[in-house]
Amino acid sequence: MTARFRPAPWWAGVAAIWAASRIVTTTLVLLLARAQGANPWTAASPGYADFANIWDGRWYNIVAVAGYPSVLPVTVDGHVAENAWAFMPGYPAVVRLLMIVLDQPWAPMAVLVSLAFSLGSALLFYRLMLRVLGEPTALFAAVLFCVAPLSPILQFGYAESMYLFFLTLALLLLLERRYVLLFPVILVMAFTRPSGLAFALAMGLHLLQRWLSRAGDPFPIRERVVAASVAGFSAACGLAWPLIAWAATGSMTAYTDTELAWRSAYIGYQELVPFTAWFQSGVWWLGMPLGIVIVSALVLGFAALLYVSPVRRLGVDLRFWLAAYGLYLLAVFFPQSSTFRLLMPLFPLLGAVAIPKNPIYRAAVVLLFIAGQIGWLLLCWGVDGADWTPP
Repeated sequence: MTARFRPAPWWAGVAAIWAASRIVTTTLVLLLARAQGANPWTAASPGYADFANIWDGRWYNIVAVAGYPSVLPVTVDGHVAENAWAFMPGYPAVVRLLMIVLDQPWAPMAVLVSLAFSLGSALLFYRLMLRVLGEPTALFAAVLFCVAPLSPILQFGYAESMYLFFLTLALLLLLERRYVLLFPVILVMAFTRPSGLAFALAMGLHLLQRWLSRAGDPFPIRERVVAASVAGFSAACGLAWPLIAWAATGSMTAYTDTELAWRSAYIGYQELVPFTAWFQSGVWWLGMPLGIVIVSALVLGFAALLYVSPVRRLGVDLRFWLAAYGLYLLAVFFPQSSTFRLLMPLFPLLGAVAIPKNPIYRAAVVLLFIAGQIGWLLLCWGVDGADWTPP
């Protein structure tokens, strides 16, 4: 009797890639943890779960077990100090639920939740890339997603893994024009990481493009209404957390003041003026006029990147997201060592990197990405006595 073999399902291949990548990354993390000295969060040579929950992982832990302060903490000179309002409740709520159900502490449950969402993100990312690229290229894009320089954070006590899961799902639903399903996805996504305003802009651009091309691509009134409602809902979700912080603390600027506290170590306490922070950072790091010149060049370079051939192959909607999120970062973010992490939502660009089929090129990119993991772990995750590069 001749045995019949069915090809493995698509998800099995992606899951195998994810599992292999997690072995590599976990090995790198354990090596770094073994060499880690005593620090504000752990003793020397901590175990994996404890080491994976340093830095902002402690803030998410605080949110999970204690919630948010009703009275904002202040510094000795009267400014709002760093506090839990800077961290959205979605991720710590999921971890807290698991802690209760399994009667386990924060650290291992945070790692478990992040790992689960990282697998889901990899599977969804493959499906997203399959919408715009061929199957082999989409699979290699999934490889790059799994071994990317910041992929260690997908198994740490940070919200990025959960956020990328819902962002990828939202982008996939957008490409499939399943607008109604976007409502719950956007709600969870916006309360996991700040993203509602950026996604609202991407939806607005999507609406405009569909309206302008309606002669060749019908855009029925019902779809117009639902898509416009999604854009408005996303914008409302983007504004909801500052309003909640205001209601809970009595301070209209509770959220923005809290966020500004994190940049005070660089430029002191200042008002939030949109589209100035990148230039302030450039001057802080590089001085005048070089800082202004470099930031201007980065802005122009990113805009030009959206029009190069490999990126154009990603399709107009993913490019809308890239443009919208890039503009959002330019408007509100102060670049420092966590810039690498804040750039993670630009992950659709990995599809453009995956397009060349030369095997030497692909092997080199994978090795370069793994080397990038080592560099990021050493620079941003490991803690020394005078560390100033938080992830």
